[in-house]
Amino acid sequence: MSLKKPAFIILVILLTTTVAAGQTDILQKLGLGKKQSLSDAKIGAGLKEALQVGTGNAVNLTGRLDGYFKNEAIKILMPKQLQTLEKGLRMVGYGPQLDEFVLSMNRAAEAAAPQAKAIFLNAIRNMTFTDVRKIFTGGDTAATEYFKEKTTDQLTTAFSPIVQKSMNEVGVTRQYKELMGRFQSIPFARTQAFDIDKYVVGKALDGLFIVVGEEERKIRKNPAAQVTSLLREVFGRKQ
Repeated sequence: MSLKKPAFIILVILLTTTVAAGQTDILQKLGLGKKQSLSDAKIGAGLKEALQVGTGNAVNLTGRLDGYFKNEAIKILMPKQLQTLEKGLRMVGYGPQLDEFVLSMNRAAEAAAPQAKAIFLNAIRNMTFTDVRKIFTGGDTAATEYFKEKTTDQLTTAFSPIVQKSMNEVGVTRQYKELMGRFQSIPFARTQAFDIDKYVVGKALDGLFIVVGEEERKIRKNPAAQVTSLLREVFGRKQ
């Protein structure tokens, strides 16, 4: 039996009022409504946990055997300033020594990379909430850019003695430095002197930040990289 018109109108009004009053809860239960916003504390905790995971992964990936040498994205190659010299030396049979020299640069970077962990953790602890918000709402590598700004000087200081020690332990590197020392003694060649340790430190940091950026993108975009419930709660909402 159909409802009479007045009764039908009343029923529609009641249903409309009920839905209007509780539509947010109903839609959220159905997975269709707007998600509740995260608290500032939750965002801060989630971001800092993400950065600890991401930087930890980056240090582990770079600070191991072949972490630089077998990663084509960050492998340290012969400096551009020496590539003409390299070509000439390879033509006269010095290829193995040059290969050893390239390997030594990468091994030095791999030896230095673990020093970054404590420096990154200190930078994370010292973040202000303004930093947190800026990074959380920023681009895919906003945190990586933050680390570059805040830690490059400290990382350079920490990496330099390790790189120098590692490079000096390789015979071909000592020979290179001796050769460059003789080269510097020629007056017209002084301006062409090249600091190989400084070069390796710079390339080591460039490579480290590339890997940090890759790890940051994963956590922001890939659910599989959100390895804790807090990361899934904070970053899963941004998908």
